[in-house]
Amino acid sequence: MVQDRDATRRGKPVTMKLISAGETAANTNNVSVEAGEDLARIGEMAKKYGVTLRTLRFYEDKGLLNPQRDGSTRLYTRRDKARLKLILLGRKVGFSLRDVKQMMDLYDPTGSNTKQLRLALDKSEKQLARLQKQRALIDDAINELSGSMSAVRQMLAERTAPHASVAS
Repeated sequence: MVQDRDATRRGKPVTMKLISAGETAANTNNVSVEAGEDLARIGEMAKKYGVTLRTLRFYEDKGLLNPQRDGSTRLYTRRDKARLKLILLGRKVGFSLRDVKQMMDLYDPTGSNTKQLRLALDKSEKQLARLQKQRALIDDAINELSGSMSAVRQMLAERTAPHASVAS
């Protein structure tokens, strides 16, 4: 058992049971603190996933995450952790938060999720096409810049060579 120091300072003694990952996997359907789920506080989540506290609060405001509350303390469940991983993956590949939310909101733990999978595939195909177009534009820009740099190097070499021979 671990005491919540912040809650204790506020005059509310609170304890959370920390359990191993194996025990957590065995309790996949449990979502309450009493069930012994491995919960994480906002600071732990931010550190583990490399995001700011403000980012986590923003995702909560947008309905992407829904941590449990113990007073003012946010407690993130396995579900929240999985959703955050999906949010970060979606952002990494260029999806908007709206797209990510649409895809995640279609998830049904008891269903086949074919609608969710179709939507994810459709959005992924469109995003891949956008990224490939961006890559082509970036490749063109790199080639242009490399060519310009070569021309500038050549001009610089031509202009500094006579000075070097005069000085010797």
